[in-house]
Amino acid sequence: MSIKEIRAFSDQAQADQALAEKLKTCEKVREMIALGKEYGFSIDEVELYPPNEAQFVEAQLSVKLAKALLRC
Repeated sequence: MSIKEIRAFSDQAQADQALAEKLKTCEKVREMIALGKEYGFSIDEVELYPPNEAQFVEAQLSVKLAKALLRC
């Protein structure tokens, strides 16, 4: 998945309350990748981590996932 597709997934999660709630419950990257797949996105785990720019904001993610992806 390209960064643009990850961004599209993040944007959809901001617009879709049901998806946003599901995303917030993901504790592991693999759970988030599976959720993205369920919604038609193909996420490459490597693209989620720094040094790539974060495509999600802390409020979208569980505390554990935010720490992993956003280096909070």
